[in-house]
Amino acid sequence: MKNITVIGVGKLGLCFALTLEKNGYNVIGVDIDQGYVESLNNKKFNSDEPKVTSFLKNSTQFAGTTEMKKGIRHSDILFLFVSTPSLKNGKYDHSQIDKVSEQLIDLNDGIGTKYLIIGCTTMPGYCDSLQKKLNPYGYIVSYNPEFIAQGSIMNDMSNPDLILIGESNRKAGDLVESIYSSFLNNNPTIHRMKRKEAEITKIALNCFLTTKIAYANMVGDIAKQANCDPNIILNAIGSDSRIGKKYLKYGYGFGGPCFPRDNRAFYNFADDIGINAIISKATGRSNKEHLQNQIKDFIRNNDKSKIIKFSDITYKPGTNIIEESQKLQLAVELAKIGYKIVVHDKKVIIDKVKDRYKNLFVYKVKKV
Repeated sequence: MKNITVIGVGKLGLCFALTLEKNGYNVIGVDIDQGYVESLNNKKFNSDEPKVTSFLKNSTQFAGTTEMKKGIRHSDILFLFVSTPSLKNGKYDHSQIDKVSEQLIDLNDGIGTKYLIIGCTTMPGYCDSLQKKLNPYGYIVSYNPEFIAQGSIMNDMSNPDLILIGESNRKAGDLVESIYSSFLNNNPTIHRMKRKEAEITKIALNCFLTTKIAYANMVGDIAKQANCDPNIILNAIGSDSRIGKKYLKYGYGFGGPCFPRDNRAFYNFADDIGINAIISKATGRSNKEHLQNQIKDFIRNNDKSKIIKFSDITYKPGTNIIEESQKLQLAVELAKIGYKIVVHDKKVIIDKVKDRYKNLFVYKVKKV
């Protein structure tokens, strides 16, 4: 039985751990929350992410633990999926990775070579500095981020468009590639490069998507102002093979837990090395401007005597995430200027919105 340890079994880490387990690996997941770990081991944890609950219930070679030492001794291959939230300056906070690295150093007692694969998003250059820190203790650091979407994580992991490996050396890259080849359902392109190159690639790729979304919404706003149909225009533009139709739709701006912060991190990194990433900066501004255009368009077409219902106000359908939801932000701005807004959604989402915005809205819970 092949052994792998996953450190940090939150939403992303758990999906990766269960994907490995389903494909023949003996997996230990390390997490700091004792109650959460117990719910995983008792198979009482229920996830809103498709397939996770069933994968967990059917698993036979997955176990959670709060003991880092147990996770380290279980395998020479350690995948790390802890949170790297955004700081006020737009860069990623690596403090949780740093805490794990201190544990890895403290628990080192001649355990030999260990391969540490970072799966969370980091600022370019961070993994190189982490390698320098951990090098005396036998850890080989590589960078291997996931390209997934909330609501389809399990499917995305098994059917990716590409695999990105920022390898410490050829042997480490071979190891990561062999693990993926054991469970992929498709035949993605595999890109192996230096750690910093992979860190730049990860956020630069998402920045292209944010720019494409912002461009589509800009064209759409122009079309609507000119009394034309945005969708007809964008469909024609996207028919050019050089452009493509993916992410070229008119609608709400980009939001959620990845796109906005990756865009900010990218131009902040560029600033640090003396490059003005004006396209990414303009993308962020354009996203905000699009919201203002939506507000103006709404006011033109709706008087304040109407009761306006907003359903499914998460940042994208099929998730419970309201972080930087542009649809929710539109509802907020309209409510602030006097429109009566009814938020109609699942109870779990209503509770989140009510906790943040109190009585700004009227709330109606969807019947499941």
